Amino acid sequence: MASSAPPILPISTNQPTAATATSAQSQPPIATPAFRALITHLSDSLRNGVAQRRPWSELVDRSAFSKPESFSEATLRIRKNYSYFRVNYLSILAIVLAVSLVTNPFSLLMLVGLLASWIFLYLFRPADQPLVVFGRTYSDRETLGILVVLSVVVIFLTSVGSVLISALMVGTALICAHGAFRVPEDLFLDEQETPATGFLSFLGGAASNAAAAAAPAARV
Repeated sequence: MASSAPPILPISTNQPTAATATSAQSQPPIATPAFRALITHLSDSLRNGVAQRRPWSELVDRSAFSKPESFSEATLRIRKNYSYFRVNYLSILAIVLAVSLVTNPFSLLMLVGLLASWIFLYLFRPADQPLVVFGRTYSDRETLGILVVLSVVVIFLTSVGSVLISALMVGTALICAHGAFRVPEDLFLDEQETPATGFLSFLGGAASNAAAAAAPAARV
């Protein structure tokens, strides 16, 4: 007599396996594409800005220097020379800042530590990984408040602020002195060039590109 037992059908489950769970956990955080986009845009903008640098021989041409006849003429010269030597002037300002920080190693270490805190604890920290210090979990708002207070303390209550302000004042004074005494009549000025273009245009563009890169990852 033949057995009438029904055949055994294979059963499939939709439960994720260990490999699938591991693969899901290994997905890059949302901040990774934003960080890459920011670094890429900064490097491209910096390269383009350096390419717009004027020859240093024009900057130090002694035959083009003369005393301005009035304050208004000096102001006009500074504006025209800044439009032409923008990248050179910003390079001089960066050199003055670098020299000031190198000659004050304590301020340099404090500033580097502050920037690293902002980068790794807030700006590019994955959203799904809260900050945990000594067993206590800090929210994004608490982390931002701590970093703001830390920035105020470092900049205004230590020597970092005085070093930065002094360097900026010295660099600005050098730029204004050169711009006031450099005769700009022999310089070719592009009238269609706006102050927003050039070396510092990456400030707004980098943030927008980083946000655009993070948006698709956030929707996934």
